[in-house]
Amino acid sequence: MRDAVGSFVGWPSDLIFPDAETPTRPTHKVGKGISRRFESVASQKEFPGRKLKSAAKDIPTTSGTKSQIMMRLEKMMDESDIMHWAIRSIDFDEGVFGAAHFEIIAKEDMQQLFEHDELGIAVIHTYIWYMYVTLMRGTELCNRFNFIAASRINATLITKNPTSVKNDLVDRFMAAGDNTTPSLYFLPFNSGNGGHWVLVAMDLSRLIVYYLDSLSGDWSKYPSMKKTVDAAIIKFRSKKNYRNRKDITWVRVQCPQQNNSVDCGFFVLRFMRDIIALNHIDIPKMYFEEYKSYSIAHLDEMKDELCQFIVDQRII
Repeated sequence: MRDAVGSFVGWPSDLIFPDAETPTRPTHKVGKGISRRFESVASQKEFPGRKLKSAAKDIPTTSGTKSQIMMRLEKMMDESDIMHWAIRSIDFDEGVFGAAHFEIIAKEDMQQLFEHDELGIAVIHTYIWYMYVTLMRGTELCNRFNFIAASRINATLITKNPTSVKNDLVDRFMAAGDNTTPSLYFLPFNSGNGGHWVLVAMDLSRLIVYYLDSLSGDWSKYPSMKKTVDAAIIKFRSKKNYRNRKDITWVRVQCPQQNNSVDCGFFVLRFMRDIIALNHIDIPKMYFEEYKSYSIAHLDEMKDELCQFIVDQRII
């Protein structure tokens, strides 16, 4: 398959596994297969917390209806070979996940946006890439916020090989520097087999793990995940010869709650978006005053941002 990267290849839908581990290609040149880069808003001299909001101002959105940019992207897709089971292989900036990473985009992934359906890993990762490019790249925010690929750390993989998952997590920590100053690692965690999404945000310097779940409950629902995260943090600090001054503290954040069965992925993306845009390492236990709840417009805004990004990147 490596030789096919960057080309459009027909692929049967029953051979696309959104929960499977996504390999990386360290020898592949980042950026190949994308004809034009989207100029980073983050390179402009603005206050970091304002950039995502300003980036979406020119995108008309009406809650409950499709925006102009979404209809434009949908039309582009209808006229492309992706409607006939072709796929797109997209290389991300290495800074997104700390190593070379590529993502496969197929018809089903785009329909998740158009139909407001449950989100899979490809859409989750592509919006993370969007946040990195438009908000973080070229700024000090790259030293404050880091992303962990959901395809490398999830319930399915932990069940199969917890030691390998723990080591992958340690490798991600090691790739980002010494971690002696406060910063957050965002892990969008999936319960497995296309299940529920939650956000785990780790501050390695202060041994704090924030848990954000748009449904009721806490990390006790995923004991193997907590055990793996704790073990990875301890192993990382041991490899760095850092003293463990205290136990790891987990904080259940009282974040906005979804009122249906499909919004968990959108909420996890919005959590990360808010935290980065507000430039907060400390996540208030009662969440942010600005975002006590999410409306349809909050989620539509993200969908339109991603649609615009996909158009600008010429992915379809």
